[in-house]
Amino acid sequence: MSAPTADIRARAPEAKKVHIADTAINRHNWYKHVNWLNVFLIIGIPLYGCIQAFWVPLQLKTAIWAVIYYFFTGLGITAGYHRLWAHCSYSATLPLRIWLAAVGGGAVEGSIRWWARDHRAHHRYTDTDKDPYSVRKGLLYSHLGWMVMKQNPKRIGRTDISDLNEDPVVVWQHRNYLKVVFTMGLAVPMLVAGLGWGDWLGGFVYAGILRIFFVQQATFCVNSLALWLGDQPFDDRNSPRDHVITALVTLGEGYHNFHHEFPSDYRNAIEWHQYDPTKWSIWAWKQLGLAYDLKKFRANEIEKGRVQQLQKKLDRKRATLDWGTPLDQLPVMEWDDYVEQAKNGRGLVAIAGVVHDVTDFIKDHPGGKAMISSGIGKDATAMFNGGVYYHSNAAHNLLSTMRVGVIRGGCEVEIWKRAQKENVEYVRDGSGQRVIRAGEQPTKIPEPIPTADAA
Repeated sequence: MSAPTADIRARAPEAKKVHIADTAINRHNWYKHVNWLNVFLIIGIPLYGCIQAFWVPLQLKTAIWAVIYYFFTGLGITAGYHRLWAHCSYSATLPLRIWLAAVGGGAVEGSIRWWARDHRAHHRYTDTDKDPYSVRKGLLYSHLGWMVMKQNPKRIGRTDISDLNEDPVVVWQHRNYLKVVFTMGLAVPMLVAGLGWGDWLGGFVYAGILRIFFVQQATFCVNSLALWLGDQPFDDRNSPRDHVITALVTLGEGYHNFHHEFPSDYRNAIEWHQYDPTKWSIWAWKQLGLAYDLKKFRANEIEKGRVQQLQKKLDRKRATLDWGTPLDQLPVMEWDDYVEQAKNGRGLVAIAGVVHDVTDFIKDHPGGKAMISSGIGKDATAMFNGGVYYHSNAAHNLLSTMRVGVIRGGCEVEIWKRAQKENVEYVRDGSGQRVIRAGEQPTKIPEPIPTADAA
């Protein structure tokens, strides 16, 4: 017998494992899509606290302590995680960095390293598929769904966090995060209430669990509510918005449109009357020598952004208004034809070489029928611009909607004809339409004509 030959058929390459987030959710695998640890931390523990609150009385001292600790842990996120580490909008001394890392961990929103990494991705890839909490996937998803449902980390946009990896405070907190959570999130608030006035269980439920729930929901509103509610005074290409209600909820983070335009500014609110306790805290720390190098965008650049956005809004509004047929689209009329049509009963008035049909307006003319009728079939430029009455800007605008033609010849309009031959540059809006400013309408002459007797 011949020796058996070896089977040298090539093995098929192993199929690349597909991340669960890239598969469709159905009734058989839905539980695999859920991040159960986050569900326990974000939903389970607060639910337990709400149930316990039915049996645990709330003491006034505990309520006050819970509010104070809410602000401390909230500032750990807004002033620490967000403005200090995610955006480097100011620098802090070691004692302040340690305190912010500790109370920030007490908010139970992940480590500084994880939080800042996702937030930088959010800014770099706002409203795209690489945005870890893109509002385009829905309000509920951007608020909570992105944390309780598993995400493929390879789908999240890449960011540089080398500075965070070199910060010993960030590295220590990341490695010891769970210890920080249970110590600062639950143990400290319970110990203060217990050792202070004997309310151990109240401190655990109200200053611990329920305080965590409220500070988490406030922060989540920056990812959801601040992208849906409010105005966009600096840019409207992306979703972030400014609103005082969101600012009240988030310790000043609600001026989100400004923040996305000027992310390295240590302020979110730039007006004195706007609510931004995070900004005030950072400023106070500077006075105490705990913070320094507070970054601010130049007022000139901020105002340029505001003016540009106002111009975009004006352009959109302007596009909805009737400015009359553009002069270069009007038919050309001979002077004799203009006079003939006026004699045959059509209410035509020529002003600055532009023919207007005022037939339907004669009865509504504020100056009376006689005044407007006296200009029919004539060159009424002088009459309209001070000869009889120096008409208002509104009158010129209204007149523009009645254009029907332009005069080709005639000595009465030679000046207008020469002006049209000059090389005049026109201002145009964002849609390419000419911007007709007050006092610059074609029927408006530069100087008022001396008053003459009425015709």
